[in-house]
Amino acid sequence: MYAVINRLRDSTEKQSLGYWHFYEGLNLLMTVCTLELPDKQNQNNISRIPSKKYLVKKRWSEKFKWHFHVTDVEGRDWILVHSGNYFKQIRGCILVGTSFKDINKDGELDVRWSRNMLNKMLAIAPDEFDLFINDNDI
Repeated sequence: MYAVINRLRDSTEKQSLGYWHFYEGLNLLMTVCTLELPDKQNQNNISRIPSKKYLVKKRWSEKFKWHFHVTDVEGRDWILVHSGNYFKQIRGCILVGTSFKDINKDGELDVRWSRNMLNKMLAIAPDEFDLFINDNDI
């Protein structure tokens, strides 16, 4: 199994939107909405991570419960894939959800049903897998 995030062109100065696809060979298993910070040259706490291939591992913590850890991010530590709805809840991590909607009426799209989608991802993903991130917003 492997995964691909395609970041969308209609991202804003505050956030980046995308679609995460899980594949088994050529078969598409699941599509997930993603929410990240904007591209600010991989700066800690204010930027998304660069587009490239990463190894992702399942991880447990008291704060986030079961989630994913994106490893080997140059110049960064603890890039997580966890539940949440708004760009203000992340410092470089990736939020996931079932769809996009401006939940809090701030003019920015949020991700919906995040914990539910993260649980579905955890159920199908192996303990480790490759994640390819593509920028389509340049």
